[in-house]
Amino acid sequence: MLTLPPLSLYVHVPWCIRKCPYCDFNSHTASETLPEKEYINALLDDLKASQAAIQGRPLHSIFIGGGTPSLFSPSAYERLFDGLRRYIAFSESIEITLEANPGTFEQSKFTGFRKTGINRLSIGIQSFQDEKLKRLGRIHCGEEAQRAVAMAYAAGFTNINLDLMHGLPNQSLEDALFDLETAIALKPTHLSWYQLTIEPNTVFYSKPPLLPEDDTLWDIQEAGQRLLADGNYQHYEISAYSQPDQSSQHNLNYWQFGDYLGIGAGAHGKITRLAQGDIVRNWKTRLPTDYLNVNKPFEAGSRILSRKELPLEFMMNALRLKKGVDRHSFNQRTGLSWNTIADSIKKAQELELISKNDDKLQPTSNGSLFLNNILSMF
Repeated sequence: MLTLPPLSLYVHVPWCIRKCPYCDFNSHTASETLPEKEYINALLDDLKASQAAIQGRPLHSIFIGGGTPSLFSPSAYERLFDGLRRYIAFSESIEITLEANPGTFEQSKFTGFRKTGINRLSIGIQSFQDEKLKRLGRIHCGEEAQRAVAMAYAAGFTNINLDLMHGLPNQSLEDALFDLETAIALKPTHLSWYQLTIEPNTVFYSKPPLLPEDDTLWDIQEAGQRLLADGNYQHYEISAYSQPDQSSQHNLNYWQFGDYLGIGAGAHGKITRLAQGDIVRNWKTRLPTDYLNVNKPFEAGSRILSRKELPLEFMMNALRLKKGVDRHSFNQRTGLSWNTIADSIKKAQELELISKNDDKLQPTSNGSLFLNNILSMF
């Protein structure tokens, strides 16, 4: 039976100091003056227009992504949170994450962010090596990255994620392990460690850099995972590692096929509608100028997920988790019976891609490596 899952909120701030050549996110180069006031007003109006999706639920988590959300001032976020509370309750244990880049760190600013109620930082470091950072188009150096983490601790943050990439242009195994060792030494509670991929509509797509060969990528993956395990980082999702009990609550809600509202230019949302008995995905207009235009709607489009799509939609998320999910959540989050996927599950089990566990949908070690093979069965 379809039930209402926890509700999260994604807030998109679309401006960056400079667009990175690998980035395919909805980000735009910032002018000298950002329209903070106007954008916060638009975000609140956007949420107000989305009130029907709340259905009496408090917010489980908030994630402010971009772009570079740390370009905004603490007062902007204070006004945002005050405004959000007019329309929706915050759970007592709410996780509020702000994405930040080392090149935008100022001690007083980040102390101010902490005072607004932001209790988790996700710092986009990518590498600690200056040559690699320059190739990636980043505006910070390795020393600034380490200093940013120290400033985050000094500002009162105790829950910190570091974003790192591997498989960088001309990266060796030693290079990749240096980055990981440096990150682990900084003692973050969470590490997002993922391979650089070349996406369409990026500079790297039109001018591809020389990336490591497959054998090197495999060596990096294996050695890096051993290093993270030795540092007591639990590998709980394909590219997510955390200290015990420090998993990202916002991302877990995504992977467990929970609901999330998306506000801001280009933001996406996924909402369960109990009254209609369906699940809807929607997306907001991409260009900041259009989003701020009071004569244009915030929503650019939406669509109802068909019953045929739901098994794949659920599995694409749930099977990213190393421990999997309770099998009963399939029925609760999709409204479909187990029989809908029983044959596909049996086939995946026979191929030893999903474990033979009556209570869980859990990928095997091979299943995690060949997730696309499993998904093709749904």
